[in-house]
Amino acid sequence: METSTQTYTNGGSKEKKPMPDWIFVLWAGGTALLSYSLVYALRKPFTAAEFEGLQVFGMDYKIVVSIIQLLGYVSAKLLGIKYISELRPEGRLRFIIGSAALSEISLIAFGLLPMPYNIMALYFNGLSLGCMWGVIFSFLEGRRTTDILASIMGVSMALSSGVAKSLGLYTLNVLHVSEFWMPALIGAIAFPLLCFTGWMMTRFPQPTAADIASRSVRVTLNGHQRWALFRRFMPLLIMLFAANLLLTVQRDIKEDFIVCIIDVSTVSSWAFAQIDSIATLVLLATFALLSTTYDHLKVLCILLVLSTCGMGTLAFLGANFEQVGLPTTIWLFLQSLCLDMAYLSFQTIFFERFIACFKIKGNVGFFIITIDFVGYLGTLTLLLFKEFYASHIDWASFYNSMSLYIGIVCCLAFIGSLVYMIQVRKRKEGPLPEKAEEPEKKEETDKETDKENIYLTTTAI
Repeated sequence: METSTQTYTNGGSKEKKPMPDWIFVLWAGGTALLSYSLVYALRKPFTAAEFEGLQVFGMDYKIVVSIIQLLGYVSAKLLGIKYISELRPEGRLRFIIGSAALSEISLIAFGLLPMPYNIMALYFNGLSLGCMWGVIFSFLEGRRTTDILASIMGVSMALSSGVAKSLGLYTLNVLHVSEFWMPALIGAIAFPLLCFTGWMMTRFPQPTAADIASRSVRVTLNGHQRWALFRRFMPLLIMLFAANLLLTVQRDIKEDFIVCIIDVSTVSSWAFAQIDSIATLVLLATFALLSTTYDHLKVLCILLVLSTCGMGTLAFLGANFEQVGLPTTIWLFLQSLCLDMAYLSFQTIFFERFIACFKIKGNVGFFIITIDFVGYLGTLTLLLFKEFYASHIDWASFYNSMSLYIGIVCCLAFIGSLVYMIQVRKRKEGPLPEKAEEPEKKEETDKETDKENIYLTTTAI
């Protein structure tokens, strides 16, 4: 198998030689993983800080800064539905560098400005990074190896989240950097590295003819085309968008407030990185196995079944948290594995295979940026609800109740989506046996008619 063609110099002359798939996967997958890990380093370290006892406008300070950053993130997702769907390849690197620069400037402003004015800096931090996933993923989509590439990139979410928290805790507890300057310090290291990896991704070879034949040509979508695509699969997309709204809410609450949900003094600073690394390996192995399956509908069904099992497990844990009594590390591992199995399926493989399965003219970026916008809007709504209507409920009880209800709704949505896709495929293929018999019957009828015509002609003569 060949993924790409590169130009090499051989004895002073240039000739084209194929690049083996495994080299391209290591190069492209590793670069994309590192790139999005660096995005997390610019966005998530502040979640390691508790900002204990601080309030602004009569609200808990950490909830306020989380809401402000989410407002910026949601704004970016809304703009990205149009921008990412129409972004051309030549504009990707400029977007990455500009976004990373604005992000780090906002983190410096967060450390420089006094309370409460510094909270607005995190709005621009969220705004600058909200579209980065779609831009990075656009370098990978539409290839025969996209499944494994997307899997490698996708697990960076699980891995990077834990690493970002561990870096934040290490900076706070060991280096004794203040909670306000800790994000800027980590971001200062991530910024130049992200610019470099962005340039590296522009060096990836374009999809080959074999890639296009295996998947489909990826094209930009204008407003009319986006709406037509949504109407074509409206029942399915409504179920999936609703489920992803809840998935994003659950995952964001876990990521941003885990230090409020559990007693972090019972685990080491690097426990999050270690637990998420193990979960990452399990997810990567699962997605790698799925990449060997060329039946797109089969992969879609497997992903929905795995997602249903994962969310069902979270619902069970949420309903029986006290009775089960799991150790903190085991509980954290199950939360990461089950939640990311569902969440990352839709952020990586699912819509890539969906486009290929139903031969859709479009790009993965449109689907991902849309589910992200819907999801983060849900997170923002939940944070406001928690602060104004459920502030008396402790975070552990609140999170476990969320797990129960979100798990049940997601399971129903995934099962409904599974049934819908199978029915759509059946309608598309039609009753093949009957169609296959019709030409044969027609030929037999024609032969009988010809015989009758010959007989009549002979008799007449």
